[in-house]
Amino acid sequence: MSATEYKYPFYVKATILFIGLFAFMTILYIAQRIIVPLVFATIIAIVLHPVVNFFVRNHVNRVIAIFLTMLLTILVFAAFGAFLFSQASKFSESWPALVERFTAILNQIITWVSGYFDINQQKIHDWIIKSKNELINTSSMAIGQTILSVGNGLVIVFLIPVYIFMILFYHPLLIDFIRKLFDKTRQAQVSEIVTQTRTVIQRYLIGLIIEFVIVAALNSIALLALGIDYAILLGIIGALLNVIPYIGGIIAVALPMMIAIATKSTAWYAVYVMASYYFIQLIDNHYIIPKIVASKVKINMLFSIIVVLAGNALWGIPGMFLSIPLLAIVKLIFDHIEPLKPWGFLLGDTMPPLLSIKPIFTKRKTK
Repeated sequence: MSATEYKYPFYVKATILFIGLFAFMTILYIAQRIIVPLVFATIIAIVLHPVVNFFVRNHVNRVIAIFLTMLLTILVFAAFGAFLFSQASKFSESWPALVERFTAILNQIITWVSGYFDINQQKIHDWIIKSKNELINTSSMAIGQTILSVGNGLVIVFLIPVYIFMILFYHPLLIDFIRKLFDKTRQAQVSEIVTQTRTVIQRYLIGLIIEFVIVAALNSIALLALGIDYAILLGIIGALLNVIPYIGGIIAVALPMMIAIATKSTAWYAVYVMASYYFIQLIDNHYIIPKIVASKVKINMLFSIIVVLAGNALWGIPGMFLSIPLLAIVKLIFDHIEPLKPWGFLLGDTMPPLLSIKPIFTKRKTK
């Protein structure tokens, strides 16, 4: 048997695969300060590419087209960031008062519980006061650490527009490089796969942005109708967290419920908030995602949770937000490459029909 015909045993292949995955994850973790901004820039560049093509088709120089597209994008992000910052500033100023109100309500609940279950009330009150002070101090420290982190990350943030410009400018070079990785007999097939995948990814990401806008509007309208303070800010935060499946939805509804308990005269408003968010989730899951985001890139619950937790462990909060779009992109690529289609099917949520299994042992006929 020649060396080219030799087949490695399964355990050797599995060992090589696990070592490769470990090395790949280690590189992603160590180089996250370089990779995370580059991933964000790549996703944004994919979304902006049709806009650049629109300007180019209208006889605008490619460099000027990229510059105009990025200028419009920066203006939109700046306006959105300024609005969000103003809302967050008002919320941070009221945070100690909200903690005080919530603590008072919690005191009443604990007093009733201590009387009903015959628990020492003074110990519980001491614990509440201690927890309240720790919460306020922790919040202040967290704000300071956040400001410090933002200051340290400004250099990286300023690099993202540079990455986007370079990716958009060298887009033909990158596409041609992918084609040249394969022999000439497969370049036509590779070009078709790249074009189809890029188009579907663009539609998916643009659909994700539309979903965010719709969910943010629905959340804000529901909270405004209920008279909840900071309704717009909470609605936007809820829409951002909605990108993180299952886990994000729980966190998104918990915050406005806490605000409702702390600011309203009755706890029923918290129930109304939960019911409103549940109704919005039904609309999102049964109409917005299938019709707008595109059902062909839906990921099943098992891998959604796994990849969100893995993204958090690997890159922290940015990893949680990037995990689902990246997994959807990977699934799209798998779906367009014949040998990888089974893996794309595994990541999806299309359940095969249950097979009827015949019994192995059958009773013998008795004479």
